[in-house]
Amino acid sequence: MDVRLLDAEPTAEERAAVDAFLGPPLSSWAGADRVENGHSAHGGHAARAQRHQLLPTLHALHEHAGWISPGGLNYIAKRLTIPPADVYGVATFYALFSVEPRPLRTLHVCNDLACRCAGSEKLIETLTQQIGPHGQDNDGATWEPAPCLGQCDRAPAALLVQSGENPVERELTGVDAEALIEILHGATPAPPPSTAPPEPGHPGLRLLRRIGVADPESLDDYRAHGGYGALRRAIELGPEGVLREMLDSKLMGRGGAAFPTGRKWEAVARQPRRPHYLICNADESEPGTFKDRVIMESDPFSLIESMTIAAYATGCEYGYLYLRGEYPLTQRRLENAAQQARARGLLGDDILGHGFKFDIELRKGAGAYICGEETAIFGSIEGYRGEPRNKPPFPVDRGLFGQPTVVNNVETLVNVLPIVLEGGPAFAAIGTERSTGPKLFCVSGAVVRPGTYEVPFGTTLRELLELAGGLTPGATLGAVLLGGAAGSFVTSDYLDLKLTFEAAREVHTTLGSGVVLVLDDSANVPELLMTIAAFMRDESCGQCVPCRVGTVRQEEALARLVSGRTRGTVQDELKLIAEIGEAMRDASICGLGQTASSAVESAIARLGVFSTNGGSAA
Repeated sequence: MDVRLLDAEPTAEERAAVDAFLGPPLSSWAGADRVENGHSAHGGHAARAQRHQLLPTLHALHEHAGWISPGGLNYIAKRLTIPPADVYGVATFYALFSVEPRPLRTLHVCNDLACRCAGSEKLIETLTQQIGPHGQDNDGATWEPAPCLGQCDRAPAALLVQSGENPVERELTGVDAEALIEILHGATPAPPPSTAPPEPGHPGLRLLRRIGVADPESLDDYRAHGGYGALRRAIELGPEGVLREMLDSKLMGRGGAAFPTGRKWEAVARQPRRPHYLICNADESEPGTFKDRVIMESDPFSLIESMTIAAYATGCEYGYLYLRGEYPLTQRRLENAAQQARARGLLGDDILGHGFKFDIELRKGAGAYICGEETAIFGSIEGYRGEPRNKPPFPVDRGLFGQPTVVNNVETLVNVLPIVLEGGPAFAAIGTERSTGPKLFCVSGAVVRPGTYEVPFGTTLRELLELAGGLTPGATLGAVLLGGAAGSFVTSDYLDLKLTFEAAREVHTTLGSGVVLVLDDSANVPELLMTIAAFMRDESCGQCVPCRVGTVRQEEALARLVSGRTRGTVQDELKLIAEIGEAMRDASICGLGQTASSAVESAIARLGVFSTNGGSAA
């Protein structure tokens, strides 16, 4: 492969944007125009050691220019001594980056599951008619359809990205076509409403108890509502004591895999190799999921405190908080929380005067669902494409930068606070024997009060929907999608299903990341299946053949069924979809391919979709 540097040169503005982030180049290895004596250069090792800065450097350039030009890409390659082909491969891996010229003002309009149910297709149709096709320059502005933006409780949603000298990113929720057209023409959007659980301040809440009550931007207010009591208690217990409480709690990971958190922590703590790393996986990109956003946006200090306790127990010296790129308000809140914690001795070299050293770096994703996989996130942080890795070795042995690594998602981590404060056995007494503690569910769609609900494991699906106010007036339940695009559909026959890991497995469904998307009987299920199939095809990293090819073939078969132009009979196409799903489950490297057909196959089996030649749900 020809990996020689490109001929294109960066503009002065592009060079300045990169240098502002990385600092000025010190030698020709790092992109300086000439070396000191004209005959030698230095700094090559130091430049190569910065490869992990590739993703944030791409962000810095993109935020300034609105796209990554060949000249800008070339300059980043020089600065970090990475082959241009590698930089291009990473830049094109992420949906939020563009390597083609694009207007400085871009509006990303969600057309995924919850927003479709809230009318986003009509909104997009209006934009097309009045503004023009997506991607078309309209006086320095354009719009693009987008997968789920994590605002399903406030659908339909959009994300405004304004590049330039003073870049701006802002979530837009509950939008209509008129407001979006005004924004495209330069209007300043109103800030999104504050996120609060449907029952703020309810005495039974543990994970959400401060949301809607405490000021998310004030460390003092957080402490006034009990904040940092858990960290002090953890230090009293010592690392071994915290690990014991975690094991006694029987806390299972809340990201979908449901692995025992205490065992994971203990495995890293026992590793003699140093350093240890902690990663908070806040890249919740599953369509229909928004619970982590609610916590980070409205109680950010709780996550900083939880990560600090996790690091203390497992001997981690450094932590990365990997945040999905579509959460600008959350990013600002977390950066503020970390800064205040650092200033008050709650992060840094000597936390609370106990000689414990730990700090956190926030890493912003760029629109890649696959980076929520626990090993793909390593590649993204290290400056490579976010592709999953084969296991073993497992992250607890060789994770980030080849070192022992703890990876937990936001909800898993914030459960640490009540475990440390109340004790592991008390936590284990909540819920059921194998599904302990409280659980957060993201309820959206055809319900009166969409939002994040905290309930103990064992609550039934019927009870959860009643908490959300029941179905919207006049609606009749059609189906419920549990677990999001990687989950499965259930019918009204499952309303008394106990929401636990074991009960879900018994009926061949999953709780996944806590998605509960409620569909009324007017929902166009085949259209939603096409949306899911297109999402899986787009988000496949392409590394393994079963997923790369299978997601495409699945979408093609669904398209034939929806159009009525099948190859052979409807049953022939359904059999093909089943065979594709089996191949992806058996042979894909990671969970994306292994679950890419779950929702589709469950809709066929349980909802009777495509049971007639008309291709509609029965």
